[in-house]
Amino acid sequence: MPFHPLTPFASGHQFLEGLRWHDDALWASDFFSREVLRFAPDGTATTVARIPGAPSGLGFLPDGSVLVVSQADATVLQIAGDGSVAPYADFSGIAGGPGNDLLVTPDGHAYAGNFGFAIGAEDPKSTALAHIDPERRVQRVEGDVLFPNGMAVTPGAVLLLAETFLHRISAFDVAADGSLSGHRVWAQLADAFHPDGIALDADGGVWFGNALTTGEDSGFYRVVEGGEITDVVPVTGAQAVACTFGGQDLDTLYMACNRTTLEEFVQGRSAATVAVADVGRRGVAAPMAVTPR
Repeated sequence: MPFHPLTPFASGHQFLEGLRWHDDALWASDFFSREVLRFAPDGTATTVARIPGAPSGLGFLPDGSVLVVSQADATVLQIAGDGSVAPYADFSGIAGGPGNDLLVTPDGHAYAGNFGFAIGAEDPKSTALAHIDPERRVQRVEGDVLFPNGMAVTPGAVLLLAETFLHRISAFDVAADGSLSGHRVWAQLADAFHPDGIALDADGGVWFGNALTTGEDSGFYRVVEGGEITDVVPVTGAQAVACTFGGQDLDTLYMACNRTTLEEFVQGRSAATVAVADVGRRGVAAPMAVTPR
């Protein structure tokens, strides 16, 4: 199995999530500083907006404005070009816990996940994704999921979803109206893997961060449909949380590595860095424009 070394890119942050490449720059949410960040090529971060409810998943509407999940109240907020923040959609009626990751398609459909339970205080419970259409209507996606996390859309109109506590990547078919159906397992992983953020490469592989561990299994792994692991970027002493392809040719894998434990996370303690690696593959536009089924 190919092992790819990582190189430091940015440091001095707390708990980074939701990595996205947009408008020739890396973007991320910092849970604990409550900031949405945009990174310069040298790794310097600029605060785009501050989110009192703690930012999580990020996405971009066709008009260029930014959508971000506010964890505490399970809502989606819209960040305008001047940094002002306004409500966009409320999916708290679907969420069973704090809001989590987000995917926004090129035509403005958004899909929001949630923890489903109070992490560190409750046993894991299933929940559902929320579909927010371009008119901001919020609907529950059929199909119970357990800790839905990173998402990506394939060129074949399949939405891929990391279900962290079920150790798997699941799939949904995307219809012309943006609705999802046909929830199924795309890749079942070993119990040592807890997939968090994901990134799709142009060869159909999914890169995922193996969260919830700082041990020897920590790293970013590539899996193909059916569950075969083909590549790894090892991470030492930190949780591998989120990743995205970026750079001019989408040939650099950017990775959020958070030095924390579950207990420290619940207490709001973490130290985060961003690393990069050349993994010999290119990403696809995130998310990929689709041809609906």
